[in-house]
Order: sequence, then C-alpha cells, then structure tokens
Amino acid sequence: MTKPILAIPMGDAAGIGPEITVKAMADDRVSNMARLVIVGDKKVLKEALAFSDVTLLINCINDPQDGNFSPGVLNLIDLDNIYLNKLKMGAVQAMTGKAAYEYIEVATRLCLDKKTDVLTTTAINKESLKAAKVPYIGHTEMVGALTQTKNPLTMFQVHNLRVFFLSRHVSLQQACKLVTRENIEAFIDQSVAALKTLGVKNPRIAVAGLNPHSGEHGLFGREEVEGVMPAVVEARNRGINVDGPIGADSVFYLALNGKYDAVLSLYHDQGHIATKMVDFEKTISITLGMPFLRTSVDHGTALDIAGKGIASPVSLIEAIRLGVEYAPLFNQRW
Repeated sequence: MTKPILAIPMGDAAGIGPEITVKAMADDRVSNMARLVIVGDKKVLKEALAFSDVTLLINCINDPQDGNFSPGVLNLIDLDNIYLNKLKMGAVQAMTGKAAYEYIEVATRLCLDKKTDVLTTTAINKESLKAAKVPYIGHTEMVGALTQTKNPLTMFQVHNLRVFFLSRHVSLQQACKLVTRENIEAFIDQSVAALKTLGVKNPRIAVAGLNPHSGEHGLFGREEVEGVMPAVVEARNRGINVDGPIGADSVFYLALNGKYDAVLSLYHDQGHIATKMVDFEKTISITLGMPFLRTSVDHGTALDIAGKGIASPVSLIEAIRLGVEYAPLFNQRW
C-alpha cells in the first residue's frame, strides 16, 4: 500500500523544531509508515543534524513528486530564508517568526494542491510571530485563514481520550463570555460531525462544566444553567448522545476510561491540563473542518534547550502516526 505524504514545516529556527524534525526523520518507525516532505531552511537543518548527532542526506526538491523516500533521506523544499550569522538559538526573533510563517504557507499550499495528504506541524513561537508582524496568534488561525476556513475545530487526542475546545487563544474572561446556548449548540454539532469524520459512528460526548461542581444549579455561576444545560437538552432532543454539564474534575477521567468518545472543553487550559497530565509527549493537536487534516505537536519551541541536542521527537513522531492513521478518512486514494 502506498504511504501517505505528509508536509512538515520545520517550525521556528531558533527553537527545537528543526532538531525534532531531523530526529523524527531518522527514526525507522517514521520511514516505515509515511513519506515526509519538509519545508524549511537547509542551513538550519544541517546545523540541527550536527548538534543532534543525526546522519541524513538532505535532498532538495521543488515538488513532492521528485522526492526520494528511501530511509536516511530528508526531502526538503528549501526556502533559504534564514541568515545563520543573525540566528540566535533560544531567542525570540522577527526573522525566525517570519520564516516559520512562510514554511506554513508553502506546506499548506502543498496540501491544498493535493501534492501532500496531511499537514503535520512543529512548534512556532507566538512572540517571534508578533515581532515579525505576522497577523496570527497560532497555527490554527494561520491555516484557517490560508484555507479560508471560517471555524476550524481543534481536537486533542492522547491515547483514547479526545477533547474538543470551545475557545482557544482568548483570555479566561472572554472564554467565559463565549459559554452561551447558541455557541454550545453549534459546538456540539461541529464536534459530532468531526467524530463521524474520524470514524466514530454514534459518538458519545460529554460537555465539561465551567464552574466548580458545574455551578451547582446556579449557586456558583449561571453559565451552566443558561448556556450548557439548554444546549444539551436541545441536542438530545435531536438524537445526539450527549451528557452535561459534568464536573471538569471527573469528566476527563470518565472519557479516558471509555464512557465517552470525546469531551467538549469550555476553555483552553481546562482541556490542555487534562490531556497533558495523561501523557505530555503524546498529546497531539488535530485541526478538523478544513480541506485537509492537520496534526501537530502540542508543545512549544522550548527556547531554553534549543540547540543542545536534547529535545525529544516523541510528540512529532506521534503526530505523524496519527496523521497516517487518519489520512484514509480524508483522502479517497488511501
């Protein structure tokens, strides 16, 4: 069977993205399950090979069809957009923020043009993006804009636990304001559709509570009473298998142990903490609702250890594995 082709932008050159990219490429498990095309800078990747003590042949190409997907070969679309004499490992820089965005642009175009099957992203730095005046806060916002997707949906997966997020990069105050009946109803529908796309035929989902003890029927806040409960009743009346609100201190444990196929988290950190406490390195971000599948590491650029050769590629390898696992559901060729 032909292996899917994954496009991987190498991430921020001053962080661990290039290092985990070359380490993942050198792992036999990766070459056995996928064909990878890296979008990045050859000079930076050569440096990463050196300080990571990894041996790979860099094969510069213009099109994935020209790739040599033999073990030990790193197929690279070289944008040549980093000046090594100006690169400061472990530092926030406009140059690396701008370059990281350009890698994502090219990799996204490869997926839109169906030259690659999945977009798998490494770490970018929000401060470097801001320094470069890139008008997006993160990958999801970037790729959503580049694909003209209005409401891309973020899902985390770690082992058999899946978590969707009502909101992402907003303040906690703003996140609470988004917990409305209208938003929850749309969120439930979007999450159910996404799960069916991933092969879950009759999804069992739970909506996490926002307040302590899910608000105790209004004693500790009205969001559950006015937002979550009416939305859940309406969805159940339409035949959707949804429970909630269920206290956030127990709902993720219940889902991890098989009671639910997914949990709907009401704000960023609620679901992030739950998934990363299960397995930090294997928590993978998946973006759904776009013309193609995106999987991603869910860690940062780790500027404190960048360039030291000690970064773990486990998360990137897991992101590649999930991209390969779900690729047949998004592309009829597989």
